[in-house]
Amino acid sequence: MTTFVFRKSSYSNGKEECVEVATNVPGAVAVRDSKDPEGRILRVTPAAWAAFQRVLRASNG
Repeated sequence: MTTFVFRKSSYSNGKEECVEVATNVPGAVAVRDSKDPEGRILRVTPAAWAAFQRVLRASNG
């Protein structure tokens, strides 16, 4: 079984938008809602995660 080590996003405000990300497993990036740690986990490739981050940076720039 894969054990992800999650860290909370620095952009999470603790009340509404709380995202945790795990990058400790080779070939996978895991994302979950920190308010529901036993809930679903979204798993994507590192390349997909990097593309997602580029889009976010471009839209905030």
